[in-house]
Amino acid sequence: MTVTNVSNSTATSAAAATASSTQSVSDAQANFLKLLVTQMQNQDPMNPMDNAQMTSQIAQLNTVSGINQLNTTVQSLAAAMQSSQALQASSLLGRDVLVAGSNLQLAQGQASMGVDFAQAADAVTVTVKDSAGQVVRTLSAGAQAAGLQAISWNGTTDAGGTAADGSYSFEVQAVRNGQAVNTTPLVAGRVDSVSLAGTGLSLNLPGLGRFALSDVKQVR
Repeated sequence: MTVTNVSNSTATSAAAATASSTQSVSDAQANFLKLLVTQMQNQDPMNPMDNAQMTSQIAQLNTVSGINQLNTTVQSLAAAMQSSQALQASSLLGRDVLVAGSNLQLAQGQASMGVDFAQAADAVTVTVKDSAGQVVRTLSAGAQAAGLQAISWNGTTDAGGTAADGSYSFEVQAVRNGQAVNTTPLVAGRVDSVSLAGTGLSLNLPGLGRFALSDVKQVR
């Protein structure tokens, strides 16, 4: 299992952005003061600079400076949040998690899945299919409470045999008082690595793909 070093890269990027922003503000202030002194030195004694205009220019500079400082602060907070998320994600290495998905991995005659029920259901049916879309097993999960519920499959087929280890898919049908219940299928996977890609922090689940930290519904 591996984890990409996200904390150092995040901190380095934040430091570079902060330094660049600070330098930009300093340059603007220095240039403004030079221009102001030059204007005062070369002003017409009979028509001196308007104090109100000079005060307005100083106020505008202070506003720009304040905005740049605010941007720097926000960037620092974002970097700190990413570092915190990276530490949280690294603690998931080797752990099993549930994420949204309908893929299923049968290994050594065991497969785990989950379902998030919008409300309690009177009857729940889980249909397992092979890679060709053929029904392999139809499970009756009975009544289920609202929220996230775990469901397992031991690899037994409807024909009474044992399914081969490999990739499958599943569908969930749930009803309450004769009305369909909204469900979200969840797939179980083990976190193999953590990385910081262009789209943000992600978890790699072998055989399932990459998922954002916010996609994790349960940690086992």
